[in-house]
Amino acid sequence: MTLLIDETHDPKRTSWVESANGHADFPIQNLPLGVFSTGGGAARGGITIGDSVLAFADLVDAGLLSGEAETAARAGAGATLNPLLALGAAPRRALRRRLSALLASDSAERAAVEPLLRNAADATMHLPTAIGDYTDFYVGIHHATNVGKVFRPDNPLLPNYKHVPIGYHGRASSIRPSGAEVRRPNGQTKAPDADAPVFGPSKRLDYELEMGVWISEGNALGQPIPIGAAADHIAGLSLLNDWSARDLQAWEYQPLGPFLAKNFLTTVSPWIVTAEALAPFRVAQPVRPEGDPRPLPYLWDEADQAEGAFAITLEVALSTAAMRERGLAPHRLSRGPATNMYWTAAQIVTHHASNGCNLNPGDLLGTGTISAPSDDGFGSLLEITRGGKAPISLESGETRTFLQDGDEIALSGRASREGYVSIGFGECRGIITPALA
Repeated sequence: MTLLIDETHDPKRTSWVESANGHADFPIQNLPLGVFSTGGGAARGGITIGDSVLAFADLVDAGLLSGEAETAARAGAGATLNPLLALGAAPRRALRRRLSALLASDSAERAAVEPLLRNAADATMHLPTAIGDYTDFYVGIHHATNVGKVFRPDNPLLPNYKHVPIGYHGRASSIRPSGAEVRRPNGQTKAPDADAPVFGPSKRLDYELEMGVWISEGNALGQPIPIGAAADHIAGLSLLNDWSARDLQAWEYQPLGPFLAKNFLTTVSPWIVTAEALAPFRVAQPVRPEGDPRPLPYLWDEADQAEGAFAITLEVALSTAAMRERGLAPHRLSRGPATNMYWTAAQIVTHHASNGCNLNPGDLLGTGTISAPSDDGFGSLLEITRGGKAPISLESGETRTFLQDGDEIALSGRASREGYVSIGFGECRGIITPALA
């Protein structure tokens, strides 16, 4: 893995797109990939900068691209980015450099590009890829420990956790972009003192603060991905909320693990913040505590340990219907660094393919809930409220143990490091609606 810092990361570079300069998420140093539609038209691939979106097809039609940049733009011009991600890093990097040059303040081609911009507020966002497969991992060790205390008080962290990246195969068909309705799920639950389960709406609906890892180049069936090459198979990251029905989960998770408690909806932020944009924010993976086992050789790479984590700060905010009606600001539930991952993104990619499983361009991996060691950084209500035993108090006078209908959860993330312009991930939010009768 080689981190390439170039002119696109220059903190002095500004854009003639005025809204990009100082933008919280999308300055010119970001240029994330996504799929959107405007004016009722077809979904098209492109990028966002500031408060604007720009379609690849329009740039191609205007003759503003050539070489690898044009190849990448043509591949990403349709309704999914899968063909673009399949090309790998080099064409994607060429496209990024050309776009940055076109949008920079000193660009001589502003007059040709400016008419192609569209207002991002008028765009409808779609999933960036046709997601063939989705796997959710469990790399947040503090979350794993906290949840284990709820479900297995005598044995919270199972012995395999520190040896193998734990994951389960999720449901790709129920992944939706930010803003999609979060329908409260029905399912079987069983109270501890009940003789039999009942069927009905979940009463312990929760969120999970995660990162999404998008796969670029895949691997052939039967061909593992070496740890030293795993980063080359990662197109970029997004925010991910793996909504969870904790009461369904408690009843069904043994003996085979998550099922209906997890597969009713997963929300992602619709922009893929590319590996290239994140290059300045790669940092060392935290050293494992003394006494923890060293990963097996197929999962260990010195370069990955030196720069396989990300300097990203994650936040979660809750807004109830009453709070929004009264104009109250959302209540921050948690804030913490993404470096609280016990395994790196490269390690989960390598482990996923270690048995010969084939990953495909556009596949999505979830990191699992990322929690900090302290209460103010817990990544789920299950942890924050101690399984519902310690309600949180809100500015509206309301309390919450788990999510109620009308509640909105919003995730945010910001990559920051001294000497570089911070970049963000955009919105990842959803409002809870009542279960169907």
